[in-house]
Amino acid sequence: MLNMKSRYAMRALLYLAGRHGEGPVQIGEIADTQRIPRKFLTVILSELSREGIIGTKRGRAGGYWLEKGPSEISYGDIVRITRGSLALVPCAARLAYEPCDNCVPESECHLRLVMLAVRDATADVLDRLTLADPPPGTVDLSPPPIAAAAH
Repeated sequence: MLNMKSRYAMRALLYLAGRHGEGPVQIGEIADTQRIPRKFLTVILSELSREGIIGTKRGRAGGYWLEKGPSEISYGDIVRITRGSLALVPCAARLAYEPCDNCVPESECHLRLVMLAVRDATADVLDRLTLADPPPGTVDLSPPPIAAAAH
């Protein structure tokens, strides 16, 4: 399940993507329009700033903006920053792998193979969709066609 931190980060970034190129957006505006608790949003935006996703400026004319274009920020990037991994179990993570506690040896674990497939399918979708893409349902998420082998 997607945690609230990831969901709030996506909502805040989508809002900033809609305001891309307009200058800094104040935190209160983001919090109010996206119904995100301001204190939690501050923590999330600080993390996104450290990762180079957003820029910040203090002061009266300050606020937040996307450091990258909306088409350069995938949903997969956001989940990895805010959650650490796309995997549902630690042994299926590609970048943050950890063996599962109290599990059978990986060579005997069928669940790990299922979770690897789920993780890969999830990554395929989340890494292809960016903040610039139209809302889901209006985008073709089917995998690209496989080229026919030459005879």
